Amino acid sequence: MLEVRGIEVSYGEFLALKGVSFTVKEGELVTIIGANGAGKSTILRAVMGLVKCRKGEILFQGEEITESPPHHRARLGVSMVPEGRKSFPDLTVMENLLMGAYLEKNRREVQSRMEEAFDLFPVLKERQNQVSKTLSGGEQQMLAIGRALMSRPRLILMDEISLGLMPIYVEETFKVIKNLHRQGVTILLVEQNARKALSVADRGYVLETGEVVLSDSSEILAHNPQVKKAYLGGT
Repeated sequence: MLEVRGIEVSYGEFLALKGVSFTVKEGELVTIIGANGAGKSTILRAVMGLVKCRKGEILFQGEEITESPPHHRARLGVSMVPEGRKSFPDLTVMENLLMGAYLEKNRREVQSRMEEAFDLFPVLKERQNQVSKTLSGGEQQMLAIGRALMSRPRLILMDEISLGLMPIYVEETFKVIKNLHRQGVTILLVEQNARKALSVADRGYVLETGEVVLSDSSEILAHNPQVKKAYLGGT
């Protein structure tokens, strides 16, 4: 579904990604783990078209999208749950969800997707008329995932979804990710909590200073001594 070939991204003189390549197959949950500042979020921003690649190619379902603007990628079926949730603070929960379905003109279809979001996150139904800035961090994260799902994406990019959340919300959020994966949703997950990420993913890539240094099944990576020492608090 997604093929990234040797992409380079720079911020001024700083080279953030140095020839990164990876794939995501349809129905897979793939994670990219690494330390703060390794370039994980930059990968998602490049896939979504929010930063430009100096070199390399990005293909989505066989179509080259390296130079495509973000709205074109959204039309093709790529959706993103950004780091820090990024809800529209003065809009209600329902209005935020509707923003995720702006490409869909059929009202019944939009309503159907809204009900699915409420089924997945009952708390959002209870809070549907509340402005999003009054929600807790965990509730805002649920809203961000619900909003991303409103476009019925073929691929969801998830960026640091556990960041700043209380442990109970981290557990809840990862349960939702597991359920989405079981339903066949294709997910690319960038996550600092390597233990959690590897526990739900099919495969993983380890990123260090803008380069992929390891890739394997999540189970093998979780037992790799190098990964355990660097990211899992083990030896």
